[in-house]
Amino acid sequence: MPLQAPPGAPTMVIRRTAFESSGLTRTMLDTRLNLTPDEFRVEGGLVAIGPIHEEPSLIALIEELEGLGLRYFDDFFELSGNWPEWLKLFATG
Repeated sequence: MPLQAPPGAPTMVIRRTAFESSGLTRTMLDTRLNLTPDEFRVEGGLVAIGPIHEEPSLIALIEELEGLGLRYFDDFFELSGNWPEWLKLFATG
């Protein structure tokens, strides 16, 4: 089933295999980002984190993913959230 990306704030989408091989855990991200159950979703080959409302948190997450050897666009991607509320976006991998 596709993961919905809400408007208004960025959502980080990571390939599930890349997330699992990175050593990151949901607990680590929950602690850092104060995620609700709906802000960390796994479906098929994707992990969706967000929306992430604080830009410094988003930047820190991108830097951490890159520091763990993940590559932007190949392993993870930020959906900006910059679309109108009447438009619904879904991601699947």
